[in-house]
Amino acid sequence: MNPFSRRLLRPHLDAYRRALDEAKTDLSVLNFQHACRTADLLRQVEELRAELEALKDIVRRRVAAEQELSHLRQLRDAQPELGQRLN
Repeated sequence: MNPFSRRLLRPHLDAYRRALDEAKTDLSVLNFQHACRTADLLRQVEELRAELEALKDIVRRRVAAEQELSHLRQLRDAQPELGQRLN
C-alpha cells in the first residue's frame, strides 16, 4: 500500500493540521504579548503604590505640622505677652 494514498483520500486533514498549527502559533504569540502587558501593568501598579505611599507621608507630615502650628497659636493666644515678644 502506498503511504501517500491516505493523503489523497483525506486532503482536508492536512488543511486542518495546518490551521491547528497556525492557531497554536497565534495563541503562543498572544500569550507572550499578554504576559508582557501584564508584567508592564504590574510594574506600573508598583510605581503607583510607591507614589501613593510618598503622598500619604507628605499628607501625614502636613497634618502634623498644622496641628503643631495650631498648638503654638493656642499657646500664643493663651499668653498674650509672649505673642508681643515674638512680633
